[in-house]
Amino acid sequence: MDSHAPLYRDTDLVLSVESVTKSFDGFRAINDLNFYLGEGELRTIIGPNGAGKSTFMDLITGRTRPDEGTLTYHQDDGHDLDLTKMREYEVNRLGIARKFQTPSVYTQHTVYENFVLSLNRNRGVLKTLFYKETAADREEIEEVLELTRLADRRHELAGSLSHGQKQWLEIGMLLAQRPRILLVDEPAAGMSDEETERTAELLIGLRGKHSIMVIEHDMVFIRQIAKKVTVLHQGHVLKEGTFSDVANDPVVKEVYLGRSKHEDAA
Repeated sequence: MDSHAPLYRDTDLVLSVESVTKSFDGFRAINDLNFYLGEGELRTIIGPNGAGKSTFMDLITGRTRPDEGTLTYHQDDGHDLDLTKMREYEVNRLGIARKFQTPSVYTQHTVYENFVLSLNRNRGVLKTLFYKETAADREEIEEVLELTRLADRRHELAGSLSHGQKQWLEIGMLLAQRPRILLVDEPAAGMSDEETERTAELLIGLRGKHSIMVIEHDMVFIRQIAKKVTVLHQGHVLKEGTFSDVANDPVVKEVYLGRSKHEDAA
């Protein structure tokens, strides 16, 4: 089977990336990339350093634009939008939210206040500062507090949380924006084993409710959450399939895991 073919094209799609190329000062970070994300799918993206993973997310979110190719967002109403023609804030308003590796939270505000500030409401700066949540808001926040297991920390300052709890808080802040697509960059980095397991449970629980792309290096974590894995190498899809398909592929082992056929035989 062609490893570059879209394995899941028969599902309802939320995002299509086709023939995308992006170069920086002559270096081709993304090279003729084709990628398809299904509605409600949880997809993990792996690859060695320099494979183009972060650039890929930058392209999806509008932080940078491709030199060639198309990125198409498939709306619920059946209309398609060309993300390459949109600015970053416009992409975000569509319901495409991104979490970077280092958690970004309001450290001098409580956990609850962080969620209030993140609610997907149309309001300006002053209205945001003096906003009083409604009963519907409180219900929504309670749901996210339970989902992220931060209900008993609601009155604590975000700055006092552990690294893992800050990661969950930021994921919850993004969920409060009601995203359709959630992009998560290395959520398990720096976590304890217990925190990693909880993070896996959180992301698995979001599958079907949101379309999620997770960039990660921790293969144990990937094994926990992955049904479908995409391997990037030199800005191109090297392999797509189940975790077992990817982990046992000799080419993937050589370019990503640093193992060759000769080492396997040793």
